[in-house]
Amino acid sequence: MKKNSSLFVLLMLVMLSCQKTGDRSTAGHEFNGSYTGEYLSHVAFPLGGIGAGMICLEGTGALSHVSVRNQPDVDNEPFIFAALMVKGTENKARVLEGPVPMRKIFGVPGAGGGLGWKTYGLPRFENCTFTTRFPSASVELQDKDIPLAVTLKGWSPFLPGDPDNSSLPVAALEYTFTNNGNKDVEAVFSFNSVHFMKIYNPEVTGMDEIADFPGGFILQQHGAPEKPHTEGSFAIFVRDYEPVVDHCWFRGGWWDPITLCWKNVEKGVLKDTPPQKGSAPGASLYVPFTVAAGESKTIPLLFAWYVPKSDLKAGQTTAPPEVCCGDETPETTYAPWYSLKFANIREVANYWNTQYDFLKQQSELFSQTFYSSTLPPEVMEAVAANLSIIKSPTVLRQRDGRLWCWEGCNDNHGCCHGSCTHVWNYAQAIPTLFPALERSLRNTEFSASQDTSGHQTFRSTLPIAPATHTFYAAADGQLGGIMKMYREWRISGNTQWLKDIWPRVQASMDYCISTWDPRHKGVVEEPHHNTYDIEFWGPDGMCTSFYLGALTAFIEMAQEMESPVEPYQELLKKGIRFMEDSLYNGEYFIQLIRSKGLEAEDPVAASQQSIRMNYSPEALEIMQKEGPKYQYGNGCLSDGVLGLWIARMCGLDEIVDPRLVKNHLKSVYRYNLRDDLSDHSNTQRPGYALGKDGGLLLCSWPRGDEPTLPLVYSNEVWTGIEYQVASHLMMEGMVDEALHIVQACRKRYDGRYRNPFNEYECGHWYARAMSSFGLIQGLTGLRYDALSKTMYID
Repeated sequence: MKKNSSLFVLLMLVMLSCQKTGDRSTAGHEFNGSYTGEYLSHVAFPLGGIGAGMICLEGTGALSHVSVRNQPDVDNEPFIFAALMVKGTENKARVLEGPVPMRKIFGVPGAGGGLGWKTYGLPRFENCTFTTRFPSASVELQDKDIPLAVTLKGWSPFLPGDPDNSSLPVAALEYTFTNNGNKDVEAVFSFNSVHFMKIYNPEVTGMDEIADFPGGFILQQHGAPEKPHTEGSFAIFVRDYEPVVDHCWFRGGWWDPITLCWKNVEKGVLKDTPPQKGSAPGASLYVPFTVAAGESKTIPLLFAWYVPKSDLKAGQTTAPPEVCCGDETPETTYAPWYSLKFANIREVANYWNTQYDFLKQQSELFSQTFYSSTLPPEVMEAVAANLSIIKSPTVLRQRDGRLWCWEGCNDNHGCCHGSCTHVWNYAQAIPTLFPALERSLRNTEFSASQDTSGHQTFRSTLPIAPATHTFYAAADGQLGGIMKMYREWRISGNTQWLKDIWPRVQASMDYCISTWDPRHKGVVEEPHHNTYDIEFWGPDGMCTSFYLGALTAFIEMAQEMESPVEPYQELLKKGIRFMEDSLYNGEYFIQLIRSKGLEAEDPVAASQQSIRMNYSPEALEIMQKEGPKYQYGNGCLSDGVLGLWIARMCGLDEIVDPRLVKNHLKSVYRYNLRDDLSDHSNTQRPGYALGKDGGLLLCSWPRGDEPTLPLVYSNEVWTGIEYQVASHLMMEGMVDEALHIVQACRKRYDGRYRNPFNEYECGHWYARAMSSFGLIQGLTGLRYDALSKTMYID
């Protein structure tokens, strides 16, 4: 494994212990423990590489969410299954899965038609247990009629500090069969797959095949010249065994192919069919084996995929992307990183096969070290579960290696484009685990996404190219980026990198001052767009905390760059004084709503550029009494000192009086946390938390002065907000309160109604949930500064 300062931090971090307090479990699932029974219902664990797509291993052992074509495909559960046939007087065959979750039987796409071309009607194992130890997950299967116990382990490479090997479009399933009886058992393992890479499209119909590959087969879809994004391949093969391969299921109508496929499985027929010309419905591989009494055998099944083109693009550009990596012309649509590394599916599969042992050993080293920690189990679960976001289609890695990300994933396409700066502010996992990839986000923000005036668009284009600047900059996103520049500099120890980009950092800081603090008061006062998709009018604790954090980081960097710092130091002093004296109400930090005396005095005119900010006659009447729509005023905002938390995450010291910050966090815990939301009214988006769920509300008004139309989303429970508040509470010594919040969140994701490995908000696998990684720093204070070569521990 590469020696890397960030990895060293992680390995040290997780060895530390922390006092364990509070309730450790839901009624039927212990935090960081196994899932059984009804708690398996929604479990789906992503396997794949960073920006490479994924396939999910479900709690029962099924495979679903097959999303390998550079976009999410959440409902894609093709007819694919592994099976075991045990030879004897009564041959017994079982799909290598537990019982079908009841949720799949009705209320899902295709249910009204009887769920044809699903495996649900095939016999399965009676008992099933799912356990995860990221980046792997295991399914244990038992059945009274099967004389072998089965363990299925799914994993994909995850090597912190090595982004390339962690970005491979591959996954593996290792099936281990254990004979606890007193006589040998003969059996046949098989893996069976419909040709799910086939595209039913007039331009490419008939341009598919199932090709040969050592140990298995390749599902191949050839792309038409005018539709290059339709090309795609998926290899399925075993190691250590020479299987018999049926490259072409019976070709016929209705359910002929899968009917005869299953007959072969249950009879133990080793059907050997060479590749056929033209289209084939599906393919199977068969591995006959014997397990002696008291012994075990493992059959490793490997997946690899290759979809080198897409029709994906997002955002508006002012110029085409730069020519990349020896290409003669720039990419006009997204192409994944691996398409430059490998020429075709065979190269990917061969690399995966030859490097398998090394990649497994290194991934297991990370997992074993991480889980040797004695941090509280709810914290371990929250951190590990949300690392799966890195393996989801939320994250893309374009051909030149740079990250580009959605906020989350809709069912069939990404949600909210452009590595959105104000959402990705919260995410703490990648800067520690893959710092080079995180730096690529800063490079994009301060180059392609920033103009000469210093204005940053908070949504970068795909492919990455100079962006248009026709909408507001996001105050929290742009100011947070300055703090993260400081973080990346300290994590990498690379002062030359900072020096190269410094003029643009300075332009960004000066833009923020001239746009939101033109009177140099030290506060963000002019209307400022933010993560709630609206503009705050007047100074507020949340965005002013970002401003103070950015000024602090900027001054530290400017001193290293030998740039003038006095004007910025004066702004910082004024801002701290204003935040402590004017934005603190004795309990928590608030907003002073203002629309008069600003350079932007007319909310109605300003609303023309805003999102859904229309002023009807009714809204105008409210505005005359209360000011602009969607403010929080005297509300207790869970994000009310978010900028100060990010500053601490970035390695900056306390900026505002810690006593006041601690009181604010106490108030958030006191007023915003609900253990039961049954009596809570939410007319916005209730699906994130409702009924008997617990959760941390975005905002409350303890003094009864909620605006008629408060900031949008205020009644919701947002994924990721809970973790940033909890880790900040930890930093201020309030560990019990912090763990209470984490427990409330993870109880919602116990597998019964929600997937434990998919914390969602505006889409699945929502990036903000990676704030959970900050819980480690919150509990231990541990971080490494590569510039000063110093380990910090609290």
